[in-house]
Amino acid sequence: MTSQTTLDATGSGDKASAAPSQQPSASGLRGHPWFTLITVAVGVMMVALDGTIVAIANPAIQKDLGATFAQVQWITNGYFLALAVSLITAGKLGDRFGHRQTFLIGVVGFAAASGAIGLSDSIGLVVTFRVFQGLFGALLMPAALGLLRATFPAEKLNMAIGIWGMVIGASTAGGPILGGVLVQHVSWQSVFFINVPVGLVALVLGVVMLLDHRAENAPRSFDVLGIGLLSGAMFCLVWALIKAPTWGWGDGKTWAFLAVSVLGFALFSFWETKVREPLIPLGLFRSVPLSAGVVLMVLMAIAFMGGLFFVTFYLQNVHGMDPVDAGLHLLPLTGMMIVGSPLAGAAITKLGPRIPLAGGMAATAIAMYGMSTLKADTGSGIMAVWFALLGLGLAPVMVGATEVIVGNAPMELSGVAGGLQQAAMQIGGSLGTAVLGAVMASKVDNDLPGNWTGAGLPKLTSAQLAQASEAVQVGVAPIAKGTPEAVAAKITGVAHDTFISGMSLASLVAAGVAAVAILVALFTKRGENADGGAGVGHL
Repeated sequence: MTSQTTLDATGSGDKASAAPSQQPSASGLRGHPWFTLITVAVGVMMVALDGTIVAIANPAIQKDLGATFAQVQWITNGYFLALAVSLITAGKLGDRFGHRQTFLIGVVGFAAASGAIGLSDSIGLVVTFRVFQGLFGALLMPAALGLLRATFPAEKLNMAIGIWGMVIGASTAGGPILGGVLVQHVSWQSVFFINVPVGLVALVLGVVMLLDHRAENAPRSFDVLGIGLLSGAMFCLVWALIKAPTWGWGDGKTWAFLAVSVLGFALFSFWETKVREPLIPLGLFRSVPLSAGVVLMVLMAIAFMGGLFFVTFYLQNVHGMDPVDAGLHLLPLTGMMIVGSPLAGAAITKLGPRIPLAGGMAATAIAMYGMSTLKADTGSGIMAVWFALLGLGLAPVMVGATEVIVGNAPMELSGVAGGLQQAAMQIGGSLGTAVLGAVMASKVDNDLPGNWTGAGLPKLTSAQLAQASEAVQVGVAPIAKGTPEAVAAKITGVAHDTFISGMSLASLVAAGVAAVAILVALFTKRGENADGGAGVGHL
């Protein structure tokens, strides 16, 4: 591969400085473009799969380990936050030390963390190792993209990244179904153990197939303070949202964490204008379409990941489905995401991103509104309609928002822009779980006492009411042993009705977020650099 080909594929702005320095040449299997694609696809499949496969296992984990609602949230939040905060830094690590090395370290670390979760016997250990999963997963994703850019000729790079994106999309969409099979027929631990053999395959392929590539103008320093400020600000924000239902929204601790979060973001923004090699070059956001693309990814992820979090509890704990049945009921959503992605890509190529993105978010808003109308006895057919519409609405945003972000970034910052898109989606997913979780908890706390006494059930103490509320927030009826059958039926009815009211409000909030995203999508457009970075748009 010539230096000029590498220049075009990476989308770098300066021909002289962007050429790789002393690049090793491909020989036999090592460095072969298509074998490189297969290798990185196996690696990133683990990361994409774990983004959704765990959702179907959450009820089983919660029951087996006796976790609270907030602790279950952190199984998702810890993973997404670690992944989001680390993505751009991990990309710079790959630029400096080589993408092959960071990819292999990421594979080994991710598989080891997955195995450790399967061996964990407490929710604290599960959350801890989920954070490690996120950190190592962050090494995998930008390194994989860097390897593809350095290996494929410019004229075939778009095709390669498109295939890679399909693998990620299929893994993300298929997570709930595979998770259902594993949880029902093996155990919730198997959801994590499966990553060990997959990681081993990726490691062997990586050692044999991957060729090291290093850029001549690799970064020489890291924005350590920027990483710390952004991580701290995000932690304080999500922690405040999760703890607010317990502390109270007017409590001083809630507002203290929110204030520290705002201060952290402000200091981070100020520092990024001063440091020589910032974590996120703020000059990127001078582009209105690029900024709109980033905001769009965050809003989409809030609606999608936040909504999916409650659907699994609704299907299993309210409808009484087993994990496999719940996964199959989500098939319309996952299937339409897979089918809709290539259709969305064709529409975006023909019409530009604005109309497909706005239409996708409109469909998402309608779907989330439809999900707010679900009841404890809603039939599978009606659920399938709303789930399918949600998948169809999400597909254009998944495909097109990255193209907007990368295409409107300077060519020499296309890699940073790609990392920014991934980080925006992960942060949005974490915020969605936290925000909608807070909405659910507040609604349940507000409605449960009245619903309980209105059903003629014995009055509960404050401690008993708090315990009952935690159970109802995940759709579980707080029935004590020895409770008469008639009383148990009343408790179940109250619990499910209260959970449904909370899920309905959370879905309406998600619909509102998606509606705002329609307006944001109108500010997007195909950038001047879209041809040079179009392949990244299919990630």
